[in-house]
Amino acid sequence: MPRTEPDVVVVGAGFAGLYQLYRLRELGLTTRVFETADGVGGTWYWNRYPGARCDVESLSYSYSFSPELEQEWTWSEKYPTQPEILAYLEHVADRFDLRRDITFGTRVESCVWDERTRRWTVTTGSETVTAQFVIMATGCLSVAKAPEVPGAASFAGPIHHTSHWPHEGADVSGSRLGVIGTGSSGIQSIPILAEQASDTTVFQRTPNFSMPAGNRPLEASEISAMKRDYRAWREQQRSSGFGVPVPEPTKSALEATEQERNAVYQAAWDQGMLTAVMSAYTDTLTDAAANDTAAEFVRGKIREIVDDPATAETLSPRSFPIGTKRPCLDTGYYATFNRDDVHLVDLRETPLVEITEKGVRTTAGEYEFDALVFATGFDAMTGALDRIDIRGRDGQRLRDKWSEGPRTYLGLAVAGFPNLFTITGPSSPSVLTNMVVSIELHVEWVTDMIAHLRAQGLRAAEPTPDAEDEWVGHVEEVGNMTLYPEADSWYMGANVPGKPRVFMAYIGGLGVYRQRCDEVAANGYEGFELAS
Repeated sequence: MPRTEPDVVVVGAGFAGLYQLYRLRELGLTTRVFETADGVGGTWYWNRYPGARCDVESLSYSYSFSPELEQEWTWSEKYPTQPEILAYLEHVADRFDLRRDITFGTRVESCVWDERTRRWTVTTGSETVTAQFVIMATGCLSVAKAPEVPGAASFAGPIHHTSHWPHEGADVSGSRLGVIGTGSSGIQSIPILAEQASDTTVFQRTPNFSMPAGNRPLEASEISAMKRDYRAWREQQRSSGFGVPVPEPTKSALEATEQERNAVYQAAWDQGMLTAVMSAYTDTLTDAAANDTAAEFVRGKIREIVDDPATAETLSPRSFPIGTKRPCLDTGYYATFNRDDVHLVDLRETPLVEITEKGVRTTAGEYEFDALVFATGFDAMTGALDRIDIRGRDGQRLRDKWSEGPRTYLGLAVAGFPNLFTITGPSSPSVLTNMVVSIELHVEWVTDMIAHLRAQGLRAAEPTPDAEDEWVGHVEEVGNMTLYPEADSWYMGANVPGKPRVFMAYIGGLGVYRQRCDEVAANGYEGFELAS
């Protein structure tokens, strides 16, 4: 019988929730995990669209906590597909017998703090439980958003959102297909969908920078070499800037000649690695002129690949610095627009008006389709937390506190919300890093703090307002030293109408951030108020 008064409630059963459950069991704590989906996997349970693939190499995009797990699991490709990642997480859940503490098909509706009992009351659609601690493992990209136009319910054919793709698949073969959105999911899926459909029209509001993934099967020799050296590699991951070890640049892009730069960028392009171009020089993300050297290199590649000069220009980003929106990795994306049966509509020239019964209407007219695909992204970073009615001390709602942008201490906890922890929460490195490395850091830090509280006979912990203010100010200061705020990106919340425009991630580097978290813990959880 599931416990209605566990020590801890964890919300979410993806990479973060599974590992958090594993760690809490090591402490001997009773734990309930609530998961909306019918299985484990988080974002990799839902995002089953054609071509769905991680943009971090598989040998790095995996747990490090179990050397045995590292040795027994073998990845098949350079970049893992959604089915392979989901199979990996299902294997982890089975190997460590995690499912017995997870309640699937259950959405958490509210979490309310009771100051008298020092416990959270957690309400789902079917039951109410109380717990001393609540840990949000809800993910940064887990709430999908639709196009900001009316009429979707009127469309006569099927509509599929990339983040909620039918598990049985969607057959678009022979159909006239409209795809709205050219972010990562659009860039991954459009080449495959275009091969299946009889005619494909892509509606693009903002072009994105993308580089070839160079995906391939892994060689047995490189798999065995990584398994032999995994421990050292993991340490490098933890101390790196992005959770993906790369050589540190030592030179400004502006110090190099154009010929030297192009050679460096070409080598990075050929490498097929997301961070390669962005980490080639010291000032790519801080100096507009330096950044434009990389941006123009990629625009040049687009012109080389795409036959029609007008289409190439439409696909070439010019409204934001490269890297300040999530750059993508692709397989044949730009070349897809050389097909006679693929068409590109520039929504900057002819904006979307509505979805109609027959298809899509822009200011230029109506396009008729048999099926539509929305590749329109997510309400990132805060969306999943905003959807839960979270009330802290004196009944304050988290969404009200965050009405002008998220405020956290270290991205881990929130003043006024005792014993509430956010794994890879806003104002942490999270989406700017290899997520698994950031997840492990947070899970281990939260677990250690809970162990400390219990060892000291303490019942509650929360950040002080001063510590939270200092961290929020630091995150903003560091972010403003970069070019990130210049882009209307989901990093800034700018893709969701009405959402505060705040840079929601910490760009100071994962290794530096880890040191700060370690110092806070070593100093008796400095910045937290601990209470008995």
